Amino acid sequence: MGTILTLMMLLCLCLTTNSHEAARIIEQEKEEEEERQDFSSKPNWNNNNNRRVIDVKGGPESVVWVVQLSDLHFSVHNPDRALDFNTIVGPALSMINPSLVLITGDLTDGKSKDLLTMKQNEEEWVEYQNTMEDVIKRSGLDKNMFFDLRGNHDNFGVPAVGGSFDFFSKYSINGQLSRHGNVNSVTLQTSEQKHLFVGFDSTMSFGLRGPTNLFGHPTDQLLAELDLELSQWNSKSIKPVTKISFGHFPLSFSASSNSGKSLKDIFLKHSLSAYLCGHLHTRFGKNLKRHHQSINHFLSLPKHLQFNIHQMSSGSTVNCSFEAPPVEEFWEWEMGDWRKSRAMRILAIDRGHVSYIDIDFKSGTRNTIVLPTFPLDSRLMSTSSSRRMYECQIMLPSSYDSVRALVFSVSPIVSVMARIFDTLPGNLYLVWESSMTKLVDNTSRGDLYTAPWNYKAFEDPSPDRYWLQIEATDFLGRSTLTELRPFSVNGLSAKLSWTWKEFYVMGCQWAALYHPILWSTLYFIFFILLTPKALLIYSKKQYTFKTFIANKGFINGIAWALQELCRVPILWYGMLGYVLHLIFVPWFIGQVFADGKDREYMTYMGWVIKSSDGRGKHEYVGSPDIMVVVLPHLFFVVLPSILVIGFLAAERAIYREYFLSLSGKKEDDFDQGKRSFLLYGYQGIQNSKLRFGKRWIRKLLLVVCLAICWMHFKSCRALVKAYEMNPLIHFPGYSFSIPLLLAYAVYKSRNI
Repeated sequence: MGTILTLMMLLCLCLTTNSHEAARIIEQEKEEEEERQDFSSKPNWNNNNNRRVIDVKGGPESVVWVVQLSDLHFSVHNPDRALDFNTIVGPALSMINPSLVLITGDLTDGKSKDLLTMKQNEEEWVEYQNTMEDVIKRSGLDKNMFFDLRGNHDNFGVPAVGGSFDFFSKYSINGQLSRHGNVNSVTLQTSEQKHLFVGFDSTMSFGLRGPTNLFGHPTDQLLAELDLELSQWNSKSIKPVTKISFGHFPLSFSASSNSGKSLKDIFLKHSLSAYLCGHLHTRFGKNLKRHHQSINHFLSLPKHLQFNIHQMSSGSTVNCSFEAPPVEEFWEWEMGDWRKSRAMRILAIDRGHVSYIDIDFKSGTRNTIVLPTFPLDSRLMSTSSSRRMYECQIMLPSSYDSVRALVFSVSPIVSVMARIFDTLPGNLYLVWESSMTKLVDNTSRGDLYTAPWNYKAFEDPSPDRYWLQIEATDFLGRSTLTELRPFSVNGLSAKLSWTWKEFYVMGCQWAALYHPILWSTLYFIFFILLTPKALLIYSKKQYTFKTFIANKGFINGIAWALQELCRVPILWYGMLGYVLHLIFVPWFIGQVFADGKDREYMTYMGWVIKSSDGRGKHEYVGSPDIMVVVLPHLFFVVLPSILVIGFLAAERAIYREYFLSLSGKKEDDFDQGKRSFLLYGYQGIQNSKLRFGKRWIRKLLLVVCLAICWMHFKSCRALVKAYEMNPLIHFPGYSFSIPLLLAYAVYKSRNI
């Protein structure tokens, strides 16, 4: 009986175990079936119409590629931009056959012919719509593959999204396909991997006219939606997921949200492969790239400035323990503009390795384009995570076993050669050469060429010792060479420094720097105005021409000039009052929207705008965008005016002393050495005809005054055109205070 009971218990245990195992297997098969159905189905949209999955059909299975275009700036004043776009881009897309086409903002120009009035022009939007329809038709691509974003130029003077002046919602591809959200995502999936692309619109909710519409303004809601979209496959997919985001503004020109969060925080959290953007064009340089990495730092400097493309040195030790936290990092790749550079980018993802090539179409179409997909450029594509995967031997070996390149051509390709050069001898020395073979697929989307190699032979502690070049030759004998690019199979990053202009636009976090720069400047202005006055009133130490002669020096000269300014009450109180006016009084009142209904006013903190219901107001709109008006005025008008007025007062004091010495009224006050110092063009002062011709320091200061007034006039003229203002009515203090103070200082210096 006990034996029977024991057998029954074992049987029940086996049945229970088998049932659990069967349930697990059924659940696993169900997930795999859903995955297969998802892979083989047509593109799907979720309920909010902003999330899509695309099955990438055809080979090569291991690679997908997309095209990025940015800053088209279609303009009624420059029809060649749209004409060239239609002529070049359509055939190029047909040749490249990308899975997506991303257009990252500034679709239209929105500027007058003199570039000073900035608001939407519907004619430009109609031209954009017609051009894109032609390009899509000539490319042979599905319209759903195109994603366009709003840039700041597409938002000039737009009071509200969806209103009568919001032409983006009416004429853009996203608008026509009902992608109305601020965040849209699309997943390209192959049988091996998922590739998630998330685009977002961070333009300001109130579309101010330029020039105070320059920055991206992500809200907390947008950041939450972006976080959600980037997380959509975290727990659902058994395939590896490569995440890429695209927007218009570089992070250096993106503000933080009201809660202090930033796009960088979200991107680091998800360890994006890359963030693609535009906005800056190519006039600042070609290396507008930046590697971001999460670092713990006690100082706030890294939040404001990054001095090199790479935030950290690649020489740090790799932690291979399982407890080591994942590396939080991502690349930011700004691309050139179509407006002048006729630039296009092809970006490829090859088994998780992300590479790109920027193409310049200024010289016309291209017959052949070659994009190396592995190994990666160690200057602009290597990551700390790839180095860790290699050194800890957790990478996929099959992704390292060959040199690979995509070749796009209008003509049949007869040969592709890969060459590796060693720079250790001091010159380029060819150490490896191999013919590349095309992967054959009956339903190929494009041509991927590979060449097997022993990648371990190229391990080296130097990230730029070995350089790769690929050459493709078509049947007509035309050869296309890629640029030499360094690579590091062990994932080290080669050092690449910015130029000053590149650092200025990519390394400075301008939204975070605006208020420190503003208040430092204002404190300095108050210091140079109030300190000499306090010394003049409360201290026995006086800065005069005599003390300057006795102790010459730059600081003494400045202090003497500023104290001479204090001795002219109208000028001193005038400058102090003007600076206080800039702090406590609106700078000007203008039309910030294209509807022309209400006038709003601007302070150094931002625009104050009435709410749509008229019951309240929105403050600090357009901050830090207003820095393009505020800081140049302080740096190039206010500060120079204070100094030049002080020097005019000092020059007047010198001239007065010299005149009195010649008249005999103060002969005892001057020795011969001091008098010779005074003779700097004042000889013959008794002859009034020579008065202006001989005072060359005063003449030089007059030229400086004219330069300041000219710069101020140009700024006022631009503001008048931008916001439809009358200087006498809408900003008299801003317009006339400085010229009047300079004119009075010049007049005062004429008399002794």
